[in-house]
Amino acid sequence: MASVAALGGFLFGFDTAVINGAVNAMREDFQMGSALTGFVVSSALLGCVLGAYLAGRLAERIGRIRVMVLASVLFTASAVGSGLAFGAWDMILWRVLGGVGVGAASVIAPAYIAEISPASIRGRLGSLQQLAIVTGIFVALLSDYFIATVAGGSAEPLWGATAWRWMFLTEVVPAISYGVLALTIPESPRYLVARGRVEEAKEVLGRVMLKGISERIAEIKRTVRQEARASLSDLTSDAGKVLPIVWIGIALSVFQQFVGINVIFYYSSTLWQAVGFTEEDALTQTVITSVTNIVVTLIAISLIDKIGRRRLLLIGSAGMFVSLGVMAWIFATATKVANDAGEMEPVLGDTQGLVALVAANAFVVFFGMSWGPGVWVLLGEMFNNRIRATALGIAAAAQWLANFAISTSFPVMADLGLGFAYGFYTLCALLSFFFVLRWVPETKGRELEDMD
Repeated sequence: MASVAALGGFLFGFDTAVINGAVNAMREDFQMGSALTGFVVSSALLGCVLGAYLAGRLAERIGRIRVMVLASVLFTASAVGSGLAFGAWDMILWRVLGGVGVGAASVIAPAYIAEISPASIRGRLGSLQQLAIVTGIFVALLSDYFIATVAGGSAEPLWGATAWRWMFLTEVVPAISYGVLALTIPESPRYLVARGRVEEAKEVLGRVMLKGISERIAEIKRTVRQEARASLSDLTSDAGKVLPIVWIGIALSVFQQFVGINVIFYYSSTLWQAVGFTEEDALTQTVITSVTNIVVTLIAISLIDKIGRRRLLLIGSAGMFVSLGVMAWIFATATKVANDAGEMEPVLGDTQGLVALVAANAFVVFFGMSWGPGVWVLLGEMFNNRIRATALGIAAAAQWLANFAISTSFPVMADLGLGFAYGFYTLCALLSFFFVLRWVPETKGRELEDMD
């Protein structure tokens, strides 16, 4: 059940990363400048904000499974539309539509997985969301690499169209599969109890629990009694202030994006080409980085229920601070030469290039073993039943807004200097360490019904 729900994460990763290999060719075809290119790449994230916000509220009304199916339809439409786009502005439209699907999937998967999982293995099952995301990123980048290699370049003709268009069209297969498989899993027991369908909820819990089902049903009844009437006002205290736990969820989401992880996955091929690598080498390095991300996510799955969420995040923050700092220093001190347009660009020597590549992969290692899965697990379990879907939707929307800000600003920040851009991400990694140390609660081993 958790694996099927996590397929939304696979499409989340695929949809957001597939544009990586298409950026340069699409920019040339549509004759876009840096600002418009950044907006086309990150426009999907505006849809993600809307999808994340609506999904939590919609899931409370029509159920988790129907929202998954709706997301599948949006993914499919976006894949076809993006592959057939005739200009920057309709590409933005299709990217936004797909983004709504991504946003919905980003909320539904962790919520559903948390709600069907026993507390003892909830962290590991919740981490499947991040494993699915990074696997989706890997498959998207691998398919980009394959298509570009077969065509001889992303801008070359292939099978009656330009190669980069096929990069988007490949998403149709997993998008349809997600919707079909979502119809094979049961509804969340917490949603069923909230709708008075107690016997169905017992049946679902019977699939994942050997004993204590009646007691768990009683606890769920106690905590979701008023869930059907959940609203934004539930996220505030009697004094009218937003609950601290909601602010913590929002801040976790923002820090996860402000360290710049998606710059690596949206722009890495463009980044490596900008500092002297060929398109083929850049795409190869991007695929290697995505494989690294999958491996370290598996490490996180093995650790998260043993050492806890907070300790994992602290280790990750410290490692990201060091690795991002090295990248910032390398880019800031690189030799600059004039390109064909007469613009000064950094070019890395052999040693600098190797150090930057190692640092970039180290950054992915520390993120992938901590903040990648850790934040999604926490967002799925840190809120009580009454506010979970709504609060998760708000936190996920904040995450997509932060992602949009970072992704849109990167081309402009890169024009100012890659050292400047990565210096900013380094500072955010440092701040994230102290934020976790001071504010983030530990949720390891606690039942969802016991959350404050």
